[in-house]
Amino acid sequence: MRAVIQRVRKGSVEVDSRVVSSIRNGLIILLGIGPQDSEEAAAAMTRKISLLRIFEDADGKINLSVKDTGGGAIVVSQFTLYADTRKGNRPSFTGAAPPEQASALVERFAALLNEQGVPTQTGEFGAHMLVSLENDGPVTIILEG
Repeated sequence: MRAVIQRVRKGSVEVDSRVVSSIRNGLIILLGIGPQDSEEAAAAMTRKISLLRIFEDADGKINLSVKDTGGGAIVVSQFTLYADTRKGNRPSFTGAAPPEQASALVERFAALLNEQGVPTQTGEFGAHMLVSLENDGPVTIILEG
């Protein structure tokens, strides 16, 4: 499981000219699922993300979590995080989980993050999405687990 986490002032996901999710102050999480990933891995990663201290406190120090700030999250499935570019110029995505497995685990990941106290929305699995965000900082964290 691979996640690119971006601290945002605002973010949204659009599919076919309609907004399917939007937040102010929180996290955009681009999530890639591998074939070996499990609900246990998702639970561990959502615990970590919910407690990551990457937001500023009243003194301007990066000391607060998304839970501390009352922020939300948008989880966007992104199989391209499993791109293999070692050979040639066209990436291979054979390292990503099959769609049925990935879709279920992305939904479970979002539910677990919500259970951790972070209001969570998702993109639309398998759709062409336009992800808009205003990266705050910028702060971008990569997690693998």
